[in-house]
Amino acid sequence: MVTLVTIVSSTYADSAVWPVLDWRVARVPSASRGDEDSDRGETGILYLVGTPIGNLEDITLRALRVLKDVDLIACEDTRHTATLLNHYGIEKPTISYHEHNELARAAELIVHLERGDNIAVVSDAGMPGVSDPGYRLVALAVRHHVRVVPVPGASAFLSALVASGLPTDSFRFAGFLPPKAGARRTALEAILASPRTQVFYEAPHRILEAMRDIVAVLGAERHVVVAREVTKIHEEFVRGRAEEVLGQLEQRGEIKGEITLLIGKAEETAQAPPAKTIAQRVLELQGENFDEKAALKQAAKEFGLSKSEAYRELQRTKL
Repeated sequence: MVTLVTIVSSTYADSAVWPVLDWRVARVPSASRGDEDSDRGETGILYLVGTPIGNLEDITLRALRVLKDVDLIACEDTRHTATLLNHYGIEKPTISYHEHNELARAAELIVHLERGDNIAVVSDAGMPGVSDPGYRLVALAVRHHVRVVPVPGASAFLSALVASGLPTDSFRFAGFLPPKAGARRTALEAILASPRTQVFYEAPHRILEAMRDIVAVLGAERHVVVAREVTKIHEEFVRGRAEEVLGQLEQRGEIKGEITLLIGKAEETAQAPPAKTIAQRVLELQGENFDEKAALKQAAKEFGLSKSEAYRELQRTKL
């Protein structure tokens, strides 16, 4: 599931939203379990609990209290969550809730909630529902008039953003970049002239391919930050121009760990030149006496694409 969030900072005091908030709905439950029970009526409460993204100390007192008080904890991976629960001496029943079973499991959890059970949903790291399971259960709970309560916690993309050194006044988080080269380049083309910082998650085995595409599409001078293993023992930030960061990463062996990729906004004084397309390169090669089939094969090799991907990209750019 790909999550798309566009966030532009604003001054809360100027917001017209605050006067219409209903305090009875929006208030934070007190530390007393009895108060929460008296408010909820016949149904239970669905808590979305933020958990550490690495360092086990990055969890709030409220999150620990909720995890101790609920009747059931729905986990992305019960074995992973067990490490956190054991660390804090929390003994509660757990049930798996992940991308492969969430359609069926969401309905099952609604049954628990409607009979009065309080349930906490946690992902392996960070806030559930952000590039992790959670959305379908929340949507179903809302339709069934079940109270949904967020319990904020650590966030990988926000932690990486504030420490990146890139502008934070306006940014866009878009989950994972597409794994296919053609789709990834299309996504990068869409942010060529972006006036805001772009934030993505990326798999370690694809980071070099992604960086090469950034250099090709956005230009070698675009500011980039690769944040790896944020809050963990081997936390690292690689900052610099795209070509420099790519060079540093290419000198390494296998790249491991969870990665957040941040791309600086387009510079007003020096916008990166438009990237050469597959179609343009095929035409150039045909001018060098390649037939179309051979030109497409050669272009695919240069762009790091399979022949079928190159053909689809060629057709897309002809539209």
